[in-house]
Amino acid sequence: MSTLPGWTRDGDTITKEFTFDAFMDAIGFVDRIATRAEAANHHPDLEIHYNRVIVSLTTHDAGGVTQKDFDLAGEIDACA
Repeated sequence: MSTLPGWTRDGDTITKEFTFDAFMDAIGFVDRIATRAEAANHHPDLEIHYNRVIVSLTTHDAGGVTQKDFDLAGEIDACA
């Protein structure tokens, strides 16, 4: 995962926490993620805590992390 700085793997999931200046910046980020996730037909788990967003990715039907997760993680990084 050296090409995806800040992402960590925990079992069947990769996760990264993003921090923004304000709540609305975090919400804008989530909106950008949603657009890319929908286009990829691959949807992350999202936690919003005021100005922080925690993104978790796994491929449920494969039972773990796949290339789809790494690809979407790169797309998500581009949204930040």
